[in-house]
Amino acid sequence: MEDTEEDYMSESFINVDQDIRPGMPMLRRVKETFKKEEKQKEANQKSRQKSIKEKEQEQRDTALNIALGNENKGFAMLQKMGYKSGQPLGKSGEGIIEPIPLNMNTGVSGLGHEELKKRKAEEQMENYRRKLHMRKQAEKQTADLFKMRMKTKQEEMQVKRDLEKSQKACHQLDMQKGLELPREVWFWLRPSTQKDVEQQDEEEEEEEDDLSASDKLQILTAYLREHYLYCIWCGTAYEDQEDLSSNCPGDTFADHE
Repeated sequence: MEDTEEDYMSESFINVDQDIRPGMPMLRRVKETFKKEEKQKEANQKSRQKSIKEKEQEQRDTALNIALGNENKGFAMLQKMGYKSGQPLGKSGEGIIEPIPLNMNTGVSGLGHEELKKRKAEEQMENYRRKLHMRKQAEKQTADLFKMRMKTKQEEMQVKRDLEKSQKACHQLDMQKGLELPREVWFWLRPSTQKDVEQQDEEEEEEEDDLSASDKLQILTAYLREHYLYCIWCGTAYEDQEDLSSNCPGDTFADHE
């Protein structure tokens, strides 16, 4: 036989130039493995049988890409009425040129299911918008209520400060006039000692009506303006009633802002 087995220990095998750089054999094996996998994928793709849906889709696309001919009865009737391929429909030529597209329902849901899903989605979006609007309104009402409470609190604190200022001024002016007791128990500022405080509280319980701080301030400022021509917000004792009316902005805190 002419074909003899090759000697793997011969010069032809031992002296072959080989790339002995580190990592090169491993790189070649990785490339060969990758090529084998790609070839296997291509072979599997070619040998794979197409599903019924894929075959139907291909047949449908092929049929839709073919223009209608004279063998189609509907197209033949249009031609008899003067229609030419490529022109719009209608007498005025403003109709459609391309046929109405075919929308296939490939799912298992019945007719009208997509419309139902669309309607439900719109209802959910509307409910979300309504809830968002209601939440914004609630947040706005809460913020407005908080601002109103803070404004009321600031006004109450301002009334309290003005009342104390009026009581101090009344006490000083009454003492200068020679009065030993206030016209009303609360016209003067309460004493600081515990004994005097208890006595003052007992007198107030007996004599004082249920007046709010705002009512007290209004009565006391009117008393100061009438008897002493004095305005606590101006901090001035005027010469006469005409001077008070002309130069004082008013008898409330708001008039002096």
